[in-house]
Amino acid sequence: MPDNLLPVISIRSLHEVNCSECALHPVCLPPAVDETDLDQLESIIERRRTLPRGTPLFRQGDAFQSLYAVRSGAIKTCLTPPDGAEHITGFYLPGEIVGLDSLGRTHHGSSAMALESSTVCAIPFAQLETLALKLPGLQHHLFKLLSAEIHSDQQLLLLLGKRSAEARITAFLLAVATRHKRRQLSENHFHLPMSRTDIGNHLGLAIETVSRVLTRLQQTGVLEVDGKDIRILDRERLCQLAEPAAENTDGAGINVRKLS
Repeated sequence: MPDNLLPVISIRSLHEVNCSECALHPVCLPPAVDETDLDQLESIIERRRTLPRGTPLFRQGDAFQSLYAVRSGAIKTCLTPPDGAEHITGFYLPGEIVGLDSLGRTHHGSSAMALESSTVCAIPFAQLETLALKLPGLQHHLFKLLSAEIHSDQQLLLLLGKRSAEARITAFLLAVATRHKRRQLSENHFHLPMSRTDIGNHLGLAIETVSRVLTRLQQTGVLEVDGKDIRILDRERLCQLAEPAAENTDGAGINVRKLS
């Protein structure tokens, strides 16, 4: 077939979806931008970078150039101190932003890796910062995201320092449930993309402890557990276990990103 008769196929239609068409529109950056200004945000976003399971998104010490919006799958972030013992600092689900902990730095202070096959949208920070100066709503939203990130770190420290293994795990599950609800998914039945080893690392617990607590929660009718598939059967009891009266002296909440 002559070149001038070949069908015209839009590369954008095969590989990209506009922010306004994305299912994550309500929980990502676009809500901070008026519809009339959305094209400006879309113009700087590099869409659909695919990461096979176990692939680094960036490594600790890499030059900080972009924030990343998780579009599908899940990402974990971790710190590796000089002794080489990895510590998982957070898990990020679709619609959430990875890399906020590097704002104000020239290099990433942590590493990020795909927990499962994932896609992300890269948002070059220099361009985002320039755009935020023109769009006050976007600037305010970035401040809000950064504040939430700091608050999450604080809440995790309180959780690790003062609560039992059962309270840590139940708070973790409730946080994941709330984040699913934010995406208009079921808050009572969901899949955990991370392993029990990763959960234990994040919460400062041995994998045996994580497994023992999940088994006990299933035996007492609070949860139904099938591998990584979680069904909450008794939400009221789960909330009680996450916020035991004897331990609820710090006012710490459970709906924070770094707990999940």
